Amino acid sequence: MSQIVYQRSAGLQDVETHYCPGCHHGIIHKLIAETLVELDLCASAVGICPVGCAVYAGNYLNCDFIEAAHGRAPAVATGVKRTRPNLPVFTYQGDGDLAAIGAAEIMHAAMRGEKFTTIFVNNAIYGMTGGQMAPTTLEGQKSTTSQLGRDRQHHGLPVRMAELLSTLDGMAYAERVCVADMPSLHKAKRAIKKAFTLQMQGIGFTFVEVLSTCPTNWGMSPVAAGQWVKDTMTQYYPLGVIKDVEGTL
Repeated sequence: MSQIVYQRSAGLQDVETHYCPGCHHGIIHKLIAETLVELDLCASAVGICPVGCAVYAGNYLNCDFIEAAHGRAPAVATGVKRTRPNLPVFTYQGDGDLAAIGAAEIMHAAMRGEKFTTIFVNNAIYGMTGGQMAPTTLEGQKSTTSQLGRDRQHHGLPVRMAELLSTLDGMAYAERVCVADMPSLHKAKRAIKKAFTLQMQGIGFTFVEVLSTCPTNWGMSPVAAGQWVKDTMTQYYPLGVIKDVEGTL
């Protein structure tokens, strides 16, 4: 008899992806989908799409989605969670959407301790609009708007959003992960699952930052981009739990 070793998660729709080769969005979608299925939340979950590369996230995950204006996903999530507090609610946002135009929205959501989860995809650049410098672009990293590399004298240093938000009392759980290799992927899955679990327990605002690739705008192969995440991004954005009010890792 044949035995199924692996199959598409029931939390994902059977569609082709629009993401570039080597982009980590698809992997992150998969981890969220598996988490929702395993926690029996898929049928009731509400996701909030960003403006950016993941604007079509609702086409891939098998749960309800709402499209928010640029940067306003936390405000939409707040409205949904406060009117339907029993639903699992999450925002899925990139660094431009969350750390630039949406910085105030995410800051105040964390400050208030809104009881939803944010999945923050940090690829250190604006992906959809042409590879401009983002708030998370590393010092010395080249982009279409920093041709000589990010210069701290002109641009300041990149923002560590997980650490910044963790200074706020409403933040219940924050962890930074990556999905550049299998051990890291398993840790990322555990972090996402914990974030949703704490949300449904009503603990407070939960936040998972995922370091991700952008091979197209970085000008790298998918393999080289994944290695760059591990070798370079993690030096400035260290992986691990940053805040956990429950104290269990």
